Amino acid sequence: MPRDPADADLIGELTADHLKVQRLFERVRAAAPGSTERKELTERATIELVRHGALEKQHLYPAVREHLPGGAEWEGRELAEHAGIERVLAELERRGPAEEEFDLLLLALVDQVTAHVLEEEQRLFPRMQAVCPAEVLRELGEKVRAGRATAPTRPRPPAPRAEPAVRPLVPGTGLLDRARDFLTGRGRRASG
Repeated sequence: MPRDPADADLIGELTADHLKVQRLFERVRAAAPGSTERKELTERATIELVRHGALEKQHLYPAVREHLPGGAEWEGRELAEHAGIERVLAELERRGPAEEEFDLLLLALVDQVTAHVLEEEQRLFPRMQAVCPAEVLRELGEKVRAGRATAPTRPRPPAPRAEPAVRPLVPGTGLLDRARDFLTGRGRRASG
C-alpha cells in the first residue's frame, strides 16, 4: 500500500524536494537558451532551492549536529555548500537570460546542486536514518511540511568570508518574499 505523503519523515520530505528541483533543471535544460521561459523556470528553481535550503538549515543540520558522530563537521560542510549555491542564485537573479554569464552561472548551479544532492542522498541521509530515532525524523518531516508555507524564497547569501551560520528564519521573511513574488509574478509564469 502506498505511503501517505503526510507521513513522510525528514529524509522523505527532503528527497522529494531534491526530485522536484531535478525535474525543474530538466525543464530548464530543455528551454531555449536566452529564452524568457528559461529565465522563468530558473526563477522557479531558485524559489524551490531557497525554500529547501532554509528548511535544511532549520531542521536537518541541527539534527545532524545532535545525532551524527562528527555532525558539526558535516553541518559546516553542508552550510558552506549552501552558501556557494546561494551566491550563484543571487548572481543569476541579476542576469538576463540572453547574457552569456547567465548560462555559465546556470551550469555552475546545476553542477553544485547535483553534487550536493548526491552527497546528501548517498552519504548523509543513510547515516542519519541509521542513528536518528524514527520518531525524531517523523517530527522533523512534519516541521518541514509546515515550514514550506513560511520559508524564504529569495537568496540571501552570506557576506564574503562570513562564517556559515544557521540563520534563524525571521518571522515574516518568507511572507515578504511571497508578497514580492506575487506582485512581480516571479515563479508563476512558466506553468507546470
